[in-house]
Amino acid sequence: MDSAAVQALLDQHAELENRLADPLLHADPDAARKVGRRYGELSRIVRVVRELDQARNDMAVARELAVEDPVFATEADTLADRIPALESELAELLLPRDPHDDSDVVLEIKSGEGGAESALFAADLLRMYLRYAERHGWQAQVLDATESDLGGYKDVTVSLRSSQTQPGVWERLKFEGGVHRVQRVPVTESSGRIHTSAAGVLVYPEPDDVEIELDDKDLRIDVYRSSGPGGQSVNTTDSAVRITHLPTGIVVSCQNEKSQIQNRIRATEVLRARLQALAEEKAQQEASEQRRSQVRTVDRSERVRTYNFPENRISDHRVNYKAYNLDSVLDGDLDGVLDALVKADRELRLRGS
Repeated sequence: MDSAAVQALLDQHAELENRLADPLLHADPDAARKVGRRYGELSRIVRVVRELDQARNDMAVARELAVEDPVFATEADTLADRIPALESELAELLLPRDPHDDSDVVLEIKSGEGGAESALFAADLLRMYLRYAERHGWQAQVLDATESDLGGYKDVTVSLRSSQTQPGVWERLKFEGGVHRVQRVPVTESSGRIHTSAAGVLVYPEPDDVEIELDDKDLRIDVYRSSGPGGQSVNTTDSAVRITHLPTGIVVSCQNEKSQIQNRIRATEVLRARLQALAEEKAQQEASEQRRSQVRTVDRSERVRTYNFPENRISDHRVNYKAYNLDSVLDGDLDGVLDALVKADRELRLRGS
């Protein structure tokens, strides 16, 4: 590995540490959060570099001492066994990163095949992601939702934003896009038969900066009365906003802020995120294939993951992951399956490096 490149990262880490100690930086929360994200990323590299240097130095000393006292030979051998693991960990951390790994995300869940049961499953998925966000200290906000008759969701859009101490929303959730399939006895089934239905998940990063220019002539903005729970403003004022981007046909709605202005600002942010993802699809074939593969049709046959209630089993079909803790997963304990996806991605990139 390039020692000069590693040293440059160490220097950058020290510089960011000084910036974080400057009170003026924290006067701008967005700037402070960006610096904090990068500092957190580099801190992982710095930790491994320091552990690796310490292990190498200790091994050299132990081998010198072992010449006179064989007792130190065992310590030297232990350190020699540990060094390759640290080198492998550092190699992974130094792999080129997805530029969006520290980005916040917009996540959409859409019911598919299965009717009312699919909408109820979409509600279960929403709760799963909200609980996962809560476990990681992320800020979650439901931006727009269309409820079904039985309390599920036909579609729902949620924003997930990191905290300074818990960055990396996109890094953890970027593989969630795709068709999620559920196998269980629906509440609408009187005979107790197991049904299979599906819901689609779309996830894309929110750009940190304004990278997409929006022309007013390309936008159709409609206002309407909010529906559902939300306080005194709901059903009393035309505060909900729907923005249609005419060149692409993308439609974004937001109704959960308190005022029309706030809903318009948030809807515009989501529109920029979706347009940014669309631009990246056109610019990078790899990114295009990744996003296109998320959900082509919300069809049970194109599933990335299965949630089997009778067996309490969760299976991710992309990495042959299987576990029997579905109840915990739906309560937000997603790290097991996400770790498997991240590990598989890293191994693939290591083989290609």
